[in-house]
Amino acid sequence: MQPLLGPEDPPPFTVHNAKGQAPLLLLCDHASKAVPKALGTLGISESELSRHIGWDIGGLDAAIELSTLLDAPLVASGYSRLVIDCNRWPGGEGSTPEVSDGTDVPANKGLTKDQVDVRAHACFWPYHQEVDRQLDRMTAGGRTVCLLVVHSFTPVMKGFERPWHVGVLWNDDPRLPHPLLAALRHDPALVVGDNEPYSARASYEYTLTAHARPRALPHCSLEVRQDLMATSADARAWALRLAPPIRAAVAAALT
Repeated sequence: MQPLLGPEDPPPFTVHNAKGQAPLLLLCDHASKAVPKALGTLGISESELSRHIGWDIGGLDAAIELSTLLDAPLVASGYSRLVIDCNRWPGGEGSTPEVSDGTDVPANKGLTKDQVDVRAHACFWPYHQEVDRQLDRMTAGGRTVCLLVVHSFTPVMKGFERPWHVGVLWNDDPRLPHPLLAALRHDPALVVGDNEPYSARASYEYTLTAHARPRALPHCSLEVRQDLMATSADARAWALRLAPPIRAAVAAALT
């Protein structure tokens, strides 16, 4: 298999606060809008790549700040979700979309399985292998930890103005999402979505399904609306706001 990444390309993942002591691993599946040089621009403009279709706007800044505030390790993906989506099953629905929110992605048209596999080998599996490595390390000796995936969502989709400020996505394990929902709802200014604007029960959900469920770890995803985190300063401010509810929820989940 010909390598996709060259020496000038960024790594497929980064780890922040690797020695964090909290019983919590943070993830950011859509942290970057980078594209391997071998794929050029994917056939789209920089302005399109910078939209929510290319990455989770504000997600990495918020996740890094949360990592510091909560003293929790963070693993962040290194490439655009349009190269290959790290929260979709490789080759499955939404993995390498030919069209994303009305934007054609020419480089994703008619990809063969081998072409998808090359992208997965370079940009998908290294990230998820690092997630497993961190979880192996953190759960050594029988320690239980929580897994929280940080996402952001576009304020308008298909003409619908989404009312939620934040959303908690979960499947059938209430240990982390229930106390997190309750803690967030203590803030009367927040409109909090329960499996809104997306659901972790969707068939395409990869990260929680692949990592937390087999290990029986308390887990969920946390979404923040992107217009609220459009700048690094705003994203960090939201992290300050979200850290206490997350800390309380993790404590409740592990009690």
